[in-house]
Amino acid sequence: MNFQQLEYIVAIDQLKSFSKAAEHCNVTQATLSAMVKKLEEELNVMLFDRKAYPIITTDIGLEIVLQAKKVLHESYELKNIVQAAKNIVAGNIKIGIIPTVANSLLPKILKPILEKYPQLHIHIVELTTQNLIKQLKEGNIDIGILATPLQLDEIEENILYYETLMVYGSFESEKKYLLPEELKDHKIWMLEEGHCLREQFIQLCSLKEKHLNPYNFYFEANSFETLLNLVDEFGGLTLIPELYYQTLQASQKQKVCLFKSPIPVREISLVHFRPFAKHRIIEALTNDIKTIVNQNLISNSYQKNELVIIPS
Repeated sequence: MNFQQLEYIVAIDQLKSFSKAAEHCNVTQATLSAMVKKLEEELNVMLFDRKAYPIITTDIGLEIVLQAKKVLHESYELKNIVQAAKNIVAGNIKIGIIPTVANSLLPKILKPILEKYPQLHIHIVELTTQNLIKQLKEGNIDIGILATPLQLDEIEENILYYETLMVYGSFESEKKYLLPEELKDHKIWMLEEGHCLREQFIQLCSLKEKHLNPYNFYFEANSFETLLNLVDEFGGLTLIPELYYQTLQASQKQKVCLFKSPIPVREISLVHFRPFAKHRIIEALTNDIKTIVNQNLISNSYQKNELVIIPS
């Protein structure tokens, strides 16, 4: 048994195809098949149902693939330990990020971080909160950026910033501040289920199902842009985070209203499993994102006791 064989079975499990796995691993299909067959013979188990299309990983195969991911992850950590000892921010890092953070955070941070750390290779994937946590646990991503607190003992949270939650909408008067309970009197447009911001909106305003379907149709929005267009066309309100607000046109910003104190915010953190050998990368990314993002946030103009963190 060797690391190469473990990489092969992980690739087959993910891609559900021997040919695609061989291409992914830069080997011939014959070589990959032979190495996997040899591993199965060594373990005396069948890892994959080759008669199925696409390929199905057997029950025992799933357990072995999960363990293989852990072994490979630990082997990669050896290199990270060396790099950390040399105080070098380098290597590969796979980041999961929730969509409601990605669309406004990534354009701000990617260019300066990539320019600062040319030896750091970043792979980013958008995931909903539950999928992100699942991928983190399975070792498919190294770190996550999402709304916290998660209250999971095995995950360490590095707080990046507190983002003010705002209301975009058509108001009868030029209101500048709202109380959460006032939103119940308006039509509400929401992101689809699975987005943590949807749940935060419901908790913040104690919304019931009748508030979430303003017309005789049900629309599952997957982006802030869609929500804003619906508000502009049909009226009503929607919730947006502060970093997205910063991307709006001046005419759109005039339609934004803040909540009265205490100001509702969402806590955004960089998370990872503990222990984690890429701590030098974690430290560098955390500090740089804090520096870039926190310069102009409204939440920084308030005392901590004037803010209320809405659970994710």
